[in-house]
Order: sequence, then C-alpha cells, then structure tokens
Amino acid sequence: MGMVKEFKEFIMRGNVMDMAVGVIVGGAFNTIVSSLVNDVIMPVISLATGKVDFSNLFISLDGTKYPTLAAAQEAGGSVLAYGTFIQNILQFLIVAFVLFLVVKGMNKMRRPAPAAAPTTKVCPFCKNEIPIEATRCGFCTSELK
Repeated sequence: MGMVKEFKEFIMRGNVMDMAVGVIVGGAFNTIVSSLVNDVIMPVISLATGKVDFSNLFISLDGTKYPTLAAAQEAGGSVLAYGTFIQNILQFLIVAFVLFLVVKGMNKMRRPAPAAAPTTKVCPFCKNEIPIEATRCGFCTSELK
C-alpha cells in the first residue's frame, strides 16, 4: 500500500499536473501552428519560389522516374524525400519563433511595474519621513538643504 500512496502523492504534486496541462495545450498548439505553416506560410513561400511544392521534392534512389512523391511511395520505390525534410525544418523554425513570441509576451506581462518616483525623504536629524519637497522638517523644524 505504501507504493500506491507514494504514487498518488507524486501524481497530485503541482508540477506533475502543470506538466500534464502543458503537454495537452502543446498538442493543441501544435495543430494550430501546423495549420499556420501548411495552410498560410508554405503557400506564400511556394508562390515566392515559383510555386515549388517542397513536400514533392525527392530523389529516386532506384533510378526510376516518378511524377510525384506519392506515386513513388505507392510503387514502393526508394526515395530521398528531402522536400519533406525542408518543410519540417521550416515548420520547426516557425514553431520555435511563435513559441519565442508567446514566451516573450508572457514575460512582458509578468514584469513588475517600474517603481514610482519617491515622494518622501527621511529627515537627517530626527529620522522622520517628510515630503521630498520640504525645506524644513515638520517634526523637528530643522532646516534641510
């Protein structure tokens, strides 16, 4: 029974629950970013590069000519699908950049507000707090410089 109790304590720790939530949110975030890459960014890149479809760039290793990567894979041909690799690298870079922006935004929200300018000072003679503009202490009547 001790091991079951230990496991329950481990699972109920805050950091384990936070990690579980993070994994779930990360999975949902991945879907959004994948759509951003595949449906928004890659078509723009394809247009900018003369309508090159990165996912269809491959080298046939068996010497046979295939019209598309799907046709080569369907035929069971050996291919080096470097276009898919390029697309995955671009997707990784975009995910990393979006994550950077999210973390940067969160850090900006967490920053404490800048400290307000002081409005009081301490009298050097009686050590009471007085307004910063005071030229004479209201407690001990000492003249301040």
